Amino acid sequence: MQSTKHIIKAKLPKIYSHELINNLFAHPYTKVEFITQDLNIHRNTASKYLNQLVDIGVLTKHKLGKDNYYLNNELYALLSD
Repeated sequence: MQSTKHIIKAKLPKIYSHELINNLFAHPYTKVEFITQDLNIHRNTASKYLNQLVDIGVLTKHKLGKDNYYLNNELYALLSD
């Protein structure tokens, strides 16, 4: 969790927030809807944040049906060990 926090803080300081980190580590995955509710931001902004996190390698984007799921790579690795 700490390494992800430092990566986001260093590479994406404008989107970094404690609420975002909490959301990313509440479950192994997140969705746009979860971010909009937890951070109280617009859907487009949440989508932009998640795609930026994919770009820096913190999340991996998976499309299932019409929904996108964003897998937290670090948390998934911890849980799968």
